[in-house]
Formats: sequence, structure tokens, C-alpha cells
Amino acid sequence: MFKLQREGYEGKETRSSENDSSPYDQLYYFIADENGNRVENIKTYYKTSTSEIYAEGLHKGEYQLLVLGIKGNAIKDRAIVRTPGHIDDEWLAFPDDLQKPLEAEYFYSKTPFSIIEIQTAEGTQETVSISQAVIQKRIMSRVDFNFSYNNPYVQNAVTDKTLSLGQIKFYTTLSGNGELGGESNGITNTISLNQHTSYFFMPMCNGSTFHGEITLSTRNYLKEERRQIYNFDQETLTANHIHHVETHVNHPDDKAVTMLITPAAYNAGDHTLILQDDETKEVYTNASVRKFNTAQPLQVSVTEEGKLHIRFYSPRQLNNVLIKMQLPQVSDEYFDLAYFDSIPAFGDFFEEIPLIQRAAMCRTESGKYIEVQKKTESELAEATFKIEANDPYWDKLQKIEHGWTIYWGLYGGDPEREDGGPVGNWMGIRPVHCRESVAFFLNFTYMIDMPEHEQILHDNADQLYDDNKQLVKVEEVLKKMRASRTLQVGLVYTGNGIIGLGSGSVFGAYQRGWFEHYFNTYACSVMFHELGHVMGYGHSSSFTYGPWAEQLMNNFYVNNLQKMPINSINYLNSSQNPHQYK
Repeated sequence: MFKLQREGYEGKETRSSENDSSPYDQLYYFIADENGNRVENIKTYYKTSTSEIYAEGLHKGEYQLLVLGIKGNAIKDRAIVRTPGHIDDEWLAFPDDLQKPLEAEYFYSKTPFSIIEIQTAEGTQETVSISQAVIQKRIMSRVDFNFSYNNPYVQNAVTDKTLSLGQIKFYTTLSGNGELGGESNGITNTISLNQHTSYFFMPMCNGSTFHGEITLSTRNYLKEERRQIYNFDQETLTANHIHHVETHVNHPDDKAVTMLITPAAYNAGDHTLILQDDETKEVYTNASVRKFNTAQPLQVSVTEEGKLHIRFYSPRQLNNVLIKMQLPQVSDEYFDLAYFDSIPAFGDFFEEIPLIQRAAMCRTESGKYIEVQKKTESELAEATFKIEANDPYWDKLQKIEHGWTIYWGLYGGDPEREDGGPVGNWMGIRPVHCRESVAFFLNFTYMIDMPEHEQILHDNADQLYDDNKQLVKVEEVLKKMRASRTLQVGLVYTGNGIIGLGSGSVFGAYQRGWFEHYFNTYACSVMFHELGHVMGYGHSSSFTYGPWAEQLMNNFYVNNLQKMPINSINYLNSSQNPHQYK
């Protein structure tokens, strides 16, 4: 019995055998006698679960066990495994026009052993004598292509990395005795380094060096593209070794301050989202950390630690966002600070501003470049910001002129209980409802400045009356709708027959109201009924149980949803959320 073990790459910090229970996708082996001839007419088998080779029928003499293991897809390498009759015969071969790195790893071992006779009480017995373990080593090498950057935002700006090798000839054959032979035609196709930066190569033929060039393509937030070429030259590739090709990127944008936040950079920064289902009630009902005005759903600030903080109260992502900063001690002009390819819905971004670490070149609004010296946290605290975004969604958000301030309250309820812990007519609001309230109030405060909305009020001026049945002028209605307000939003408990609650600073609706305001005119009428109370009207007015809430506003909202910022139920799809109340 021969126990196989795979040896790790040499030169690693830890060298240990890789004793997997099923280490190979393919395994080939044969036993050669002292003359190097393949031994026939014996019984052998390989036990995959234990990585053991068993042999029966051998007699006294000197032998060698030859093993070839393959891990990976050898078909993609067009590898051919032959059946050698002698140890010097070709065993493994690759085409000379492969023109690409290897897909699979190839392991080889040559282990001498003896069959000897020993005397026992039962007589003479033949047994295996072996002086070493059967250790498999790779016949190919691995090359890792590593990159270092002076500016992390240059790294974020990389759009393409490719490798072009020079005229390098690799060995293409392996014989039974482990000797390499043959040679490739020296042509290798261009290799992408975008998704993978480690590749397998056969050792090079004598006289060859591993050389070539790496092409690095980048783009910046201004959509300007650059292409750089870096040459490298490495003397040799050794079997079973990891070789490193290091590229230190020196880029024209190394001194730029603008933070280029691609989706990959955003994810790498481990930035979080707000108002998610796992957010605790202590957080989402704390107005000091969860509150927004619908006219400013994208909040920009600098933290005490000098980090740029972006928080976005929105069910939709925002694309192509440029954040500009103005520092009184630097210039009257704003300069470009950060560019986001996209800010996710309910994004919560924190990242240190480069000016905390170093001086940098900054592009001002007039197009000039100025050098801004390193700043302290207190100096950055004086910053003001400007936001620009090339996105139709941002255009809609910018049209919200009369924002309402929204935060959330439990009103005694307990969202951690299955029934919401109802207290009176309230139950514990959950994040799934908070997100919908963001959607609803963004749409409502957008709607109040729509020309079509103003027109429908004028067209139905005779249906706008107060609790004394006195007509209310359209201008007065608009003034109340556009007044600055702060509401604590909650979730109404329906067990007492109540489905909405509202006053000057309170707004609550039942779960269906939050989930179905997009399309259900009845649910929408409930929302506007409570908005009527917020505006100061009672149940005898048109603004609650009357035309404003039950005919004009609810139908206008549903019929014009496509024109509003949150124009689809599918952004949140709350009715399918497992955290809703059943």
C-alpha cells in the first residue's frame, strides 16, 4: 500500500503536505522494474477516499512507483496522457500551440521501493520496503501578478489589466522518469488580469526568460481614459514554486483628491445601509441618527474623525453623483471631492477624506487645479457641500422644494413581538414600514409642487371646504400643503377598528396603507385623510371624509405615480417582505 500526499508550493511561509481525501480529478500511475520497464500482470487499484495505491503480485526486486495526478480541467489544456511502456517514454504532453496558461495543476512523483523476503514463523514472506513517503509535487509553476497603488482611487479607476508575454518557450512534455522535454512555439495570447491574477505555466526551456508587458487602462470621474504599459523581466520559472511579478503603478492622478467610488470600491469599503430589516428599534427610532427632510434626502457631512459621510434616504439608487466641497480657508470656489458611480438605496457611506493624510491637487468649479494642503479634522468641519448628479431621478428629487421632516416612533408598541405589542391604536413600526414612509413622503412632497396637481385643485375649487363647510381658497390649501412640517411616523394597530391617525406632528397608517399607496385608491385615501388632519382639518371637512382625500388626491396620486420619484412598487416590494406583520 502506498499513501499519496500532495506537497504545497515551495517558498511559502508554511510548507505542508496537502492530504485531501480526494485530491485529484484524474490519477495515473504505473510500476517500473529495475530496468525501467513497465511491470505487467499485477493487480493494482487506487482508493480515492484514502489516497492509497494498492499493488499485488510483485516479487522480490527493485521497483519504482510513478504517479501523475491532475487537479482541474485538463481538457481545456488539451493535455494528452499516454501509456508508457518504459520509464523514459513520454507520459504527458501539451500541444506546442497551446498559447495560454494552464487551467489544471499537474503533480508528479517517482518513488523507489523494494520487495524483500523476510523469514517468519510461517516461512518466507515478501513485503514492501520503502524509504520515503510518496510525495506529489507540481511540475508547473504559479505566477502571481500583484499591483500596488499610490492612490486607492486610481485602483478603483482601473477598467482593464492585460498581460502580454514575449517570445517564451515552455516545456510541453513529461516522461515517466520526470524529465521535461518538447517546447512550445513561443506564442501566448493576451491574458486578462481583471478577474484572475494567478496563472499556471510549465517551466521554461533553457535560455528563455519570463518577460513581457502589463497594460493598465484607467478612467477618472471626468470620463477621461488613460493607458499605461509596464515591462517586466524575470529570469526563470521553477516547478512547484509561486513567483511574483510586482507592478508599482505610478499614475498622473496619484496626487488628485477626488474620491472615485465605483461599485467595487463601495463594496470593498464595507459600507452599510440604513433602515434595513435587521436594524434595531433603538437605532431607527432615534431621531438623532435617523431623521431626514424630503427636500434633502441625500445628506452630506464630515464626521469628527474627518470622514466623508453620505446617507441616502431613498428606495432607489442614484447614479453619477459628484460631491463638491468648499473650504473657507482654501478658496471661495467649490472643488471636486468625491464621485460615485452610484449610491445605493438607503446607502450609509463613511470614508476618510484624503486631505486628512496629504496635500492634493483639486479641480475647482472653474476648471482650475489648485493644490490644497493637508487639513485637520477641525478645518474640514468648516466645509460646505454641493451635490450634482447626472441622473433623471436626481432631477425629480431636486424639484421637491417644500420638504417635510420625517422621523419614526413606536408610540409604545413593540416591533419585536409577533403582534407588534399594540398599545392603544399603535403598534411597533418596523424598518419595512419606515422604508415605505420614505417612499410615500418623497412622492407626496414632490406632488404638491406638480403643475398638474395645482391645476386639479383649481379645477375643483368648489369641493375644497373646511369643517364649517366654508370654501377654502386653493392658495390656502397649497400654503398648508407646502408648509414646513416635522412628523413622527408610526404604524397603526387595526384591532380597534382604526386604520389611520394624524395631527400636526403625528402621522400613522395601517400596514396596507404603507404597502399599497402606489395603486390602491382606498389605501391612498386613508393616507390623505391623515394628511388632512396634519394640515389642521377635522372630519367634517373636504380634507378627510370628503372629496379632497377620497376623490381628488388619492386618484391623482395613483394615476400620476409614473411621474413621481418613487414610481414603482417594485423598488421595495414590501408586500413580499418576510418581516411584515402577518
